[in-house]
Amino acid sequence: MKKNLILFILFVLPIVAYLFFATGVNSFIFLPTVTPSVPDIGHWKSLDGQPVSLNKKITILGFTGDNILTHKGNYFNLNQKIYNKNRDFKDFQFVMIAPEGTQDEVKQILNSLKDLTNTSKWLFVFAPTNEIQDFYNTLKLKGKLDAHFGTENVFIIDKKRNLRGRKDKDQYKEGYNAASPSDLYNEMTDDVKVILAEYRLALKKNNADRQI
Repeated sequence: MKKNLILFILFVLPIVAYLFFATGVNSFIFLPTVTPSVPDIGHWKSLDGQPVSLNKKITILGFTGDNILTHKGNYFNLNQKIYNKNRDFKDFQFVMIAPEGTQDEVKQILNSLKDLTNTSKWLFVFAPTNEIQDFYNTLKLKGKLDAHFGTENVFIIDKKRNLRGRKDKDQYKEGYNAASPSDLYNEMTDDVKVILAEYRLALKKNNADRQI
């Protein structure tokens, strides 16, 4: 009897525990698509005048609004909770869409972040407010941009330009509140891991297929 109990503890319990966690809501298996095939933003330019693309990149997408300095704490939250932990992933980037005319404010934000991290994957692009609104509408979200054409939510876009999010009962969690460290730490951190794990597994599979 004791021998059977020991065998159960050594072999069966680990399998049960694995199955329990593998079927959890936030398992590293799949993060649902909220909006497929969002448009690219290659026609807008960054601070250095270069185009920025969502293609073949895992992107954290945000909308700064024309009052960017009012929410500067959001960028520090994102930098500490999400950016620094994932910036070494080759195809990872932050893209913040800002209204034309806010270039000086963006420079202030970037200069502050440079004291904390390598900001090479912090990308800000600039567009007229009507184009920002039109692009946001293509995301087909329940949440709206505020009167400044910004939102405190940020979004995960995968390499195929699908907006990804978690399913919570009967509705999707469309974005993550950058003003809430707990939202970033408890939910977004896990969901970014899901996306990165998904592509690491795909890369391993492709490499294995080439060796066959």
